[in-house]
Amino acid sequence: MSDGLRQEFVQPEIDPSLPSVLLIGDSISIGYTLPTRERMEGRANVLRPPINCGPTTRGLEHLDEWVSSNPWAVVHYNFGLHDLKQIDADGQMVPPDQGTYQVPIESYEQNLSVISDRLLETGAALIWASTTPVPEGATGRVGGDAAHYNEVALRVVETRGVRINDLYTFALDRLEDIQQPANVHFTDAGSAALADRVADTLKDSLPA
Repeated sequence: MSDGLRQEFVQPEIDPSLPSVLLIGDSISIGYTLPTRERMEGRANVLRPPINCGPTTRGLEHLDEWVSSNPWAVVHYNFGLHDLKQIDADGQMVPPDQGTYQVPIESYEQNLSVISDRLLETGAALIWASTTPVPEGATGRVGGDAAHYNEVALRVVETRGVRINDLYTFALDRLEDIQQPANVHFTDAGSAALADRVADTLKDSLPA
């Protein structure tokens, strides 16, 4: 990456005496990475891949390199908002009536199954973060689609005994206060609220 390397992607100083946590996700998780690190200070090293993890297709392509960099105590992961994104033939985001799903829901289920099985092989405690809501008017996405993709994702992770961090319901209950208008992204205060929830879930999943 360039000189504009985001702070979220800068590897923090690792304390070898602490367990390490991996956050996998798109720009929503990028938003809560730094405040989650702050909340986990002295409890765990909180790391993430040096890219936006995007759709499940990107996860399949890069997952081995993401998980190979450390022995992980916990992996907190999400895919969804990029899978349900509407794109044209060139892969560019377009209004829903002009595009198709980047990853159709049937393929999403298959991809997430493979990803979850690979993560189970790491021996880490796994936490699935449900995909946060798509508000009406959000560019390139259909309002309500996150709920449909979450239904499929829950079926995948529940059959594998993966713990669930229901960020969808958490955000939905306070959406007007924490999410940008007609936008899937959150305000700074919203990302901080998500970080509170993520950190609490991580603390409960760390080894005693």
